[in-house]
Amino acid sequence: MNILTIVTADIDETLASELTAAYQALLAEGLPDGLLETQLLSNGQGGWAIHSLWRDRAALEAMRASPEPPAAPALFKRFGGEPELAIMHVAVDSRSGI
Repeated sequence: MNILTIVTADIDETLASELTAAYQALLAEGLPDGLLETQLLSNGQGGWAIHSLWRDRAALEAMRASPEPPAAPALFKRFGGEPELAIMHVAVDSRSGI
């Protein structure tokens, strides 16, 4: 069963281009095993979110057990944010109907 993590934080909107560039740099390093897709989202008023779709709970837990801190919260902290994490099970997916 897929897992979606949602990390949110308020970041000063004047840092938007720097935050976006830092996220793109993270993507260029490659995705961890089991991370199917991820997006950086903005409301244009300082509200930011990173949605990450994981293959399953085991893939998420393997990443969290790594000595490196999870990338999404660490990124927001770098820019002065206080990240909040939600972990959701994907109940229905439009791609598969499951």
